[in-house]
Formats: sequence, structure tokens, C-alpha cells
Amino acid sequence: MNETTSPGALPEIASGLKKRRFQFESRLGRSDRTPLAIWFWELDRVLLGLIMTLVAIGLIAVAAASPVTALKHSTDAVTLDPLYYFYRQLGWVIVGVPLMLLVSMAPKEQARRFALVAAILAFALLFLVPIMGNTVNGAKRWIGYGFATIQPGEFLKPFYAVSIAWLLSLRVKDPSLPLIPLSIAITGIIALLLMMQPNLGQTIIFCGIWFTLMLISGLSARLIAAISIGGIGGIVGAYFLYPVATQRINTWLFGGDEFDQVMLAHKALTGGGLLGTGPGLGTAKFKLPEAHTDYIFSVIGEEFGLLACVAIAMVYLAIIVRVFIRLLDEEDNFIILAVAGLTAQFGGQALINMAVNLQLFPSKGMTLPLVSYGGSSMIALSLGLGLLLAFTRRNPYLDRSDYVSKWPAKGAVAK
Repeated sequence: MNETTSPGALPEIASGLKKRRFQFESRLGRSDRTPLAIWFWELDRVLLGLIMTLVAIGLIAVAAASPVTALKHSTDAVTLDPLYYFYRQLGWVIVGVPLMLLVSMAPKEQARRFALVAAILAFALLFLVPIMGNTVNGAKRWIGYGFATIQPGEFLKPFYAVSIAWLLSLRVKDPSLPLIPLSIAITGIIALLLMMQPNLGQTIIFCGIWFTLMLISGLSARLIAAISIGGIGGIVGAYFLYPVATQRINTWLFGGDEFDQVMLAHKALTGGGLLGTGPGLGTAKFKLPEAHTDYIFSVIGEEFGLLACVAIAMVYLAIIVRVFIRLLDEEDNFIILAVAGLTAQFGGQALINMAVNLQLFPSKGMTLPLVSYGGSSMIALSLGLGLLLAFTRRNPYLDRSDYVSKWPAKGAVAK
């Protein structure tokens, strides 16, 4: 023992260390009742981990595809850094992930109100696109100027899913309300505005969200069959009346020339074999028109192999399965519909993008969620996933607690 340390000081030191240890262990522990700790324990951390896995995969994929786009966009006067788009995507991730976590902290009622207000704003911006929009590659989908340019259709998707879920949930309180015709009218207006851009892929996503919510809301089999026939009729009509759909469907059915986008994407995807050529060693990716966005799945296939593509598809599937496992004990009709709509949007977009790269679907100009490059896409997905995390938050011990009063129904006898 040190001569300068008195025996009486040892209990004080031990007490101080014990106190600090207790403070450290209680922070974000079960006994911590601060808002941050409550959010941490109610949050589905498995779902958050899967989402962050996709974000990390996306950064690696954009780094692999960035040299292709940087080379195509370089001029004699300006030469872009090979990782130019990777740095930009990293910036969007730094903004998007905290935004997602912030939205996920909102109580469910506040998250619903936020989504409804944001849906109105995004809907208004979508109306302005034909008037004030910017045309890029023959499509008028963006509005704004410079760094502040956004794609309203991307932002509207998650808010639309929550808004239609809220409308349909009101049918439980009053079945006489004309909510289904109202949802059809809203979806039809959005589809018309998107087809004017033109944006067939986004139109399919909105219609897919609406159809998913119709199925879950408990419609009759006769009405579901009528909706399905109407959807098939819409696709046939688009083929004959919509030149963009005609060209893409013809190319998919009858094949295109050697410079066809889907054909090039398929060659790049399968060119790396099971294990890929290695990071930065792909060559087929330089022939892809949008290697960093629409066809980033093919870049992954060439440089990291088909096994990596399968692994990414499994991550998307795991997110969908995890969400529906989270809903097994959910009783709130709105929460069930909202989560289903958000999952349909996320999973449907991923499925279509991968199917296009595999030549299983016509080209749609649709990004791979959280993996493809894009500021509007990343921020909009962050908001949507933040809502998804907020709606799936739950206290797993509340319903099991013996201290929670379970009142009997009116007229029933309590046991």
C-alpha cells in the first residue's frame, strides 16, 4: 500500500468506482427512462442493422461504378475525379442516415401527421413539374436549381403509402365513407402526372402500393379480380398508346441491338461469374448507360460476382421478412397498412431493378434502394425508412406485463 494513501480512503475510491460503473451501465440500459433510451429499446435494431448493411453495400457499389460515370461526364475542359460520385453519395449518406434516425424517434401519431403534411407538399411539387421542371435525358422529372434540385415523385412514394393507409384505416370507423373511390382518384392523378414526365417505372410502383393496400384492407375477391383485370388492361393500353412503354416492351420481348441497355446490363452482370473480376477490374460496366444508378446491380455482378448479388437479394428479403414478423402481434389497422405500404414500395422497387438487370423485366429507369447513387433517392428512402422504423417501434414487455390493466369489453364479465 502506498504510504500516502490512508486506509480510510480505499472505501471511498471503491465507492466512487462502483458509482461510475453504475452510471455507465445504466446509460441506455433497461433502467434508463430517458427518451433516447426508450427509443433505443423500442427500436427494431435488427431491422436497423439490415438497413445499414445495405447503405454500406451501396457505398462500395457506387465506388465501383463511379469511374464509369465520371469518365462519361468529363470534358476536355473539366476532368472529374474517378470517385467523384462516390464522394457525393457519401455526403448524401451523411445527411440521410441521421435524418432516418431522427424520423424514427417520432411517436407514431406524430410520424403519421408528418407523413400526411409531407404528402400534400410533395403532391403540390409534382403538379409543378410539368410547368417548372428540368428536363434531363429526355425526361422532365426534376424541379429546382443546382444543388437544390429534387425529384418530387421519389419523395411522394413513402408519404403516399402512409396517407393511403390512413384513408383506408378510416373504413373501420365508418364503412360508408367513399374512401376507396377517393384513393383511386388520388392514385389516378399521380399516375397521370408521372406518365407525362414520362416515368412508367414510378407509376407502376404507386399502383403496386395501392393494390397491396387494397389486398390487406380486406376487399372482396370480386373487387380484387376487377382491379387485377383493370391493371392488366392498363398495361395493354400503355403498350399501344404510350410510345415509351411500346419501345421498352418490344425490346424486352423481341430483343434489341448490341447496344440495348438491358442486354448490356445482363452481359455485365454475368460476365464476372460467381466470384467476380475483382474491385475496379470490370470492363463491361463502361458500356452501361447509367452504371451508377439503374444498372448498379450489374456492376456488382461483374466485379463482385453472382454470389454477391444473391447475398444482396437476401438482405432485401430479410428486411421484408423482418418487418412482417414485427407485425405479427400488431392490432392497429393503420400501422399494419402503413408498414405494408412502405414495405411494398421498398421491396417492389428493389425487385423491379434486379429483374431489369436480369432481363426478366423491361427497362424501367428505376434505382436500387439504398444501393444506387442519387440524392433525391437517398433522402426520400431515408425518410420512408425512418417512418418504417417509427411505426415498427414497440415495447415487447408492455403487453406481457401483469401491471397493465386489461379492461373487459362492455357487457362482458371480467375474469
